[in-house]
Amino acid sequence: MQTLVDALRLKGKIYKKMQDVPPKELGIRNKIKIYKATDIRGYFWAIFAISQKSRVLMKDVHKFEEIYEKLSVYFEHNFKHKILFIDAPLCSKAKEALSAKGWKIY
Repeated sequence: MQTLVDALRLKGKIYKKMQDVPPKELGIRNKIKIYKATDIRGYFWAIFAISQKSRVLMKDVHKFEEIYEKLSVYFEHNFKHKILFIDAPLCSKAKEALSAKGWKIY
């Protein structure tokens, strides 16, 4: 989590509170790290960190959207911003779809 916070700090993002959300609480079996953060203005951020070897495709975009919906229902509010940290190569169509749905990709 510290590397994630450091990477966000370099981008100029500072958070008052950051909470780790275990995927099992959302009923997800994927290897994904999910964080709920509150910035200094009081906005909520959904932060996903994915580390995989294979390319991120359109099916993964749908999977991330489903996880985001479950996260919104679990906390009973919508998030102002959505961030996705990816270590894998990203398909161009998947990148366009994520950008169109309001995701910031790092």
